[in-house]
Amino acid sequence: MSTFTVQGSFQARDGQQNFETAIEAPNEDVAIERTYAEFGSKHALKRTQIEITEVQA
Repeated sequence: MSTFTVQGSFQARDGQQNFETAIEAPNEDVAIERTYAEFGSKHALKRTQIEITEVQA
């Protein structure tokens, strides 16, 4: 599994909040899915409230 760095922003109560996180995944698509799942769980967000701008291996 590779480590991917995912960057983006999500809709917080006080506006947009930027983030950068490291996700272990077999490919880029799975890394994006895990990012949606992680931020949705931690911050009670829907996928439409999370915007991923960049994924790097």
